[in-house]
Amino acid sequence: MKSPRYLSAPGREARNRQRDFLIRLLAALLLVLVMFGVLGARFFYLQISKYDEYTVKAATNRISLIPTAPVRGEIIDANGVVLARNYPAYSLEVIPKETHRKIEDLIEDLRAYVEIDETDIKRFKKFRADMRAYEKVPLKLKLTPDEASRLAAQLYRFPGVEINARTFREYPYGSLTAHFLGYIGRISDKDQKKLEESGRSAAYHGTTHIGKSGLEAFYEAQLHGVPGYREVEKDAAGNIIREIKSDPPQTGQTLRLAMDIRVQQEADRLMAGRRGALVAIDPQTGGIIAFVSKPGFDPNLFIDGIDSDTWKALNEDWQRPMINRVTQGLYPPGSTFKPFMGMALLESGKINQHTVIPAPGAWSIPGTKHQFRDSVRSGHGSANLMKAIQVSSDTFFYRLGFELGIEKTRPYLAQFGLGQKTGIDLPGEYQGVLPSPEWKAKRFSKLPENRRRWNIAEMVPVSIGQGYNAYTPLQMAQATSILANNGVVFRPHLVKELLDHENQRLTQLEPNPDHKLPFSPSNFNYVKQAMARVIQSGTAKRINGGLKYSMGGKTGTAQVVQIKQGKRYNAAALRVQHRDHAWFISFAPVEKPQIAIAVILENGGWGASAAPIARQLSDFYLLRWKEDKLQPASGGGRRTANPLLEGSLKTARPQQNVQAAFEAVAKERAQSASEASAPASAPAPLTPQPAKGQP
Repeated sequence: MKSPRYLSAPGREARNRQRDFLIRLLAALLLVLVMFGVLGARFFYLQISKYDEYTVKAATNRISLIPTAPVRGEIIDANGVVLARNYPAYSLEVIPKETHRKIEDLIEDLRAYVEIDETDIKRFKKFRADMRAYEKVPLKLKLTPDEASRLAAQLYRFPGVEINARTFREYPYGSLTAHFLGYIGRISDKDQKKLEESGRSAAYHGTTHIGKSGLEAFYEAQLHGVPGYREVEKDAAGNIIREIKSDPPQTGQTLRLAMDIRVQQEADRLMAGRRGALVAIDPQTGGIIAFVSKPGFDPNLFIDGIDSDTWKALNEDWQRPMINRVTQGLYPPGSTFKPFMGMALLESGKINQHTVIPAPGAWSIPGTKHQFRDSVRSGHGSANLMKAIQVSSDTFFYRLGFELGIEKTRPYLAQFGLGQKTGIDLPGEYQGVLPSPEWKAKRFSKLPENRRRWNIAEMVPVSIGQGYNAYTPLQMAQATSILANNGVVFRPHLVKELLDHENQRLTQLEPNPDHKLPFSPSNFNYVKQAMARVIQSGTAKRINGGLKYSMGGKTGTAQVVQIKQGKRYNAAALRVQHRDHAWFISFAPVEKPQIAIAVILENGGWGASAAPIARQLSDFYLLRWKEDKLQPASGGGRRTANPLLEGSLKTARPQQNVQAAFEAVAKERAQSASEASAPASAPAPLTPQPAKGQP
């Protein structure tokens, strides 16, 4: 029989195994509890701590916001005829990232359903180079209904190909309005950078085009509108299941111009076949009546990208059709400068209305032998200022201009806006040159000091509108308007009213004078009577026949190349580009002017050759236009259906300048209803007044 000592060993081993088992069981249980704790903590983190964040992310994967581009505002004339309009059409677009095949093969297959020419392919390649792989690149613009229907039935065969409804811009009058309307074009990287810098990039989500020039660029913020958004639910494949809600876009505001397109058509007809510019202003309001730069171009070519051959042809044309001669053409004014020089002589006290001095055929600076000749070799005997303007005496102004000097003359001329930007609502206006010693020193800063200094003899050609003088036709028209209006200055403007569709408000732009010149009314009337004599018996007397209203004017001949001492001007011996420019400025009626005109014919010769154009346009505006005011306009325009032009509307408080008017619109939109109805900011609803000339 075994002793108990031998029996204890197996029992101890069993207990040890049991203990080890329990330890392992507890460890496993602890591990399970820890893992469940970690899992619970993770659940707490995801479901409670990060609930809002991940709910948003989940909704984002399921719900998308699709921007809706706004409809661009129209541009209309004074009577509601549409000059820049929008129309819907289908376009064929490709998303390169989703095609999964060579683009060349895709285009070839698509040609079985849609006509795709080389111009379309060139434009597509250009857009593709500028756009991201996941963006929609237009391949064919403006599909016909047949093309759209044929391709729509086969779209399942072409992944990454879409047919989308787009709104396209059109300028019905083409070149007739190109230089002031401008055009829109696709948003470039440069445009996108500017939008980001100005903080406006969010407003262009879904938008493909932006104003590039003219009114389209100057009023871009008003024309563009505000984008809308569609909130849609998508499945895992990205297909739209349903639309949850939508925020419609706000249509851009409509620009209503001061001009009647029929007056613009007449001005364009009168300038047909010529190089030059014509601009007409209403002196009582500053509104632009006509705006012509010849030759012109078709702005419709630029909307969706101009092809390289057409661009090259336009850019290399020696007649420079792309240049806006009204605001960017700089020319010496010739003798059209003399009425303003005359005002400087009177206001400075150098002469009075009765001063008479010799006006010989030639004049020399005292102590010199060089002769400055008059356009009439025999001279004009003796003359006062009225006669000097009437017959356009050069020697009269040579002498007095030299004696007065540039320092005393310039301040008076500057008040007429010469050598300054007029502030018209167009981008890219040139300043021009009203010379001064400071200007010359800066202009010729790289030359030796003796050539940078102002020479007193340089005032002689300046006094008759030659020399360093260089002004735009718009500046000359503005100066004429100020003179005709006895010194009352209105800022010239194309846009008369801004029509806000969302708030049913109309904002008048530039309704009040900017300022008034501190000159004598007697001197204004004196110079105006002198300009009336130019028409009656002076250098422009040929246009006086049958004139049914009073008219003042001044001819001007601007030299392009200098004629040597003792030589006569011979147009036949010069190249066309070197012949004199023909100028004419005018206003009518003299008593209360309704139209002021500046015309320049490049290389047109004697200034009187431009006078008939101004006379005929004045006849049309003051006589025939009123009789024809109710006839529909021709040339492809249509009347807008804008409700703001029909019935009553709110009129915003008149503003002092264009930018202030736009700032006021933005403020008024944020104001309360009570504030908006206050008499100081918004008068009672008014019925739109008809344009000038309407009953």
